[in-house]
Amino acid sequence: MYYSDEIIEEVRSRNDIVDVISSYVNLKKKGNSYSACCPFHHEKTPSFHVSREKQMYHCFGCGVGGNVYTFLMEHENYSFPEAVEALAERAGVKLPEQSMSPEAKKQADERTRIKDMNRLAAGYFHYLLRTERGTHALEYLTNRGLTEDTINRFGLGFADVYRDDLYKYLKNKGYKDEEMKNSGLIRFDEKYGASDQFWNRVMYPIVDTNNRVIGFGGRVMGDGKPKYINTQETPVFDKSRNLYGLNFAKKSKRPGIIFCEGYMDVISMHQAGFDNAVASLGTALTPGQVNLIKRYTDRVYLAYDSDEAGTKAALRALGIMREFEMPARVISLKPYKDPDELIQAEGTESFERRIEQAVSGTMFEIGILEHNYNQEDPQERTQFQKEAARILSVIEDPLERNNYIESVAAKYRIDKDSLKETVTQYGISGAARINNDVFRERKPRKSVEEEKQQKQLKAERLLITWLINDNSLFDKIKDVIGVDDFLDPVYRDVVEHLLKQYETDGKVTPAAIINHYQSKEEHEKVSGIMQQEFDMEIAPSEKSVVITDLVKNIKRRSLQHQLEDAKEDLQKMGKLMMEKAMIDRIQIHI
Repeated sequence: MYYSDEIIEEVRSRNDIVDVISSYVNLKKKGNSYSACCPFHHEKTPSFHVSREKQMYHCFGCGVGGNVYTFLMEHENYSFPEAVEALAERAGVKLPEQSMSPEAKKQADERTRIKDMNRLAAGYFHYLLRTERGTHALEYLTNRGLTEDTINRFGLGFADVYRDDLYKYLKNKGYKDEEMKNSGLIRFDEKYGASDQFWNRVMYPIVDTNNRVIGFGGRVMGDGKPKYINTQETPVFDKSRNLYGLNFAKKSKRPGIIFCEGYMDVISMHQAGFDNAVASLGTALTPGQVNLIKRYTDRVYLAYDSDEAGTKAALRALGIMREFEMPARVISLKPYKDPDELIQAEGTESFERRIEQAVSGTMFEIGILEHNYNQEDPQERTQFQKEAARILSVIEDPLERNNYIESVAAKYRIDKDSLKETVTQYGISGAARINNDVFRERKPRKSVEEEKQQKQLKAERLLITWLINDNSLFDKIKDVIGVDDFLDPVYRDVVEHLLKQYETDGKVTPAAIINHYQSKEEHEKVSGIMQQEFDMEIAPSEKSVVITDLVKNIKRRSLQHQLEDAKEDLQKMGKLMMEKAMIDRIQIHI
């Protein structure tokens, strides 16, 4: 769906960016803006700033930024039309009904088409499960103890044994080969042609927090390899920023979120009443997934498999959780391999007790460490105690650190004072921390030309920032410098939009300009300019000098580029040389 510029701007203007972002992030007023720790990357010192005046946000840490549309697209993984529709509904704006011509339909948003294909594929797989062809897949699920209601709730299905079955189905629905390829559902080979990504597999639809099918996981029937495969990355599916089962878990009345390893673990736990279970999507836990979880809870449990691979995954997850200051506890499943096996053997009450007995991440790490050393050997026992002290030394809160020292000392029969002293020594020396600087690759020195280009871009950026913060400058420089003098394409485009706004309204609205850009990179670049703040309370004479120098720099570089392009045109070169000679006479008076 496509909307006019007027509609887009009306919806944006009816949704105050501070109010919208406040529903996701705890903003605190700071001067003329609002700040918070960035929701898109981990940080301890707030670098995420929101301006009510400009109706824009920008993170000076990771560089993300834009207007209220950008935020919703980034935070909810919406397409631009979806962001418009969500904000229109929020503001009570009725969007115009738009009939789409065949040509418009052809050019419809790729994300929407992929979501439609995923929805159709999920329905088709679910249908096949109930047919004769899906009998063995249905038997597999029922033998795993899944009920009819559970199978239906999760929309489980079956991908047929024929390698082009889904391809033919989607082809009959009117989808083109290129669209199917981009969806991740169909593969194309020069020799063999089209084939389904998933065939002869039990299918697990992956649903986002807005209950839209964005991808699939598939388990092979029989001994084929690989056992599990997932949808590849697509415009609607980023496995590092989604979690299986979160669409249900976010509405659970149970405290916290339980992380499992796989689809069946999540499904079995939901069926048993633990509807707060989720799983990562075929990969180890990612920072994006932890950031996602922080929207819904501050309590996390890990119920990973009890084998070596599960233990390593838990340790990796705990490290990421710690970076995001998300405390996590680990549920012991021994002697069973996974949550499903434990629940089948001992029932839900036993699993409830396991949750209550879950140990903190720190105690889990030390418990794993214990098994690496022979506790009967004095030398190895000493090494274990030192390693335990090293782990405890990174705990920043003194009270929490002392509590852990007491618990570890009591559990492992270590002299408390000696342990505390060792922990303190490690803390002072910083031995527990890695100096990341050691691993940083040296950046090659920039060439003279690159240095000049950087200076030009900096000057262009600064001048645009001045124009945004003080609209009266437009009239001061309009006869001296023009749009074409800006060499960077994005900056040139921004200046053009700013000039049109100023000529029409007598002022500029930075947030409205963002509406003209679609890519994340452009949003970040433009928002970085527009969110820059200057101390405008400087003397007019000083301000005049600054603006004059910026204009001269931009003009000189622009004329140099024009001269290089006009080598064959002597008349034009003569005119440009005269303009260049006049640059030093430029004076901007504020």
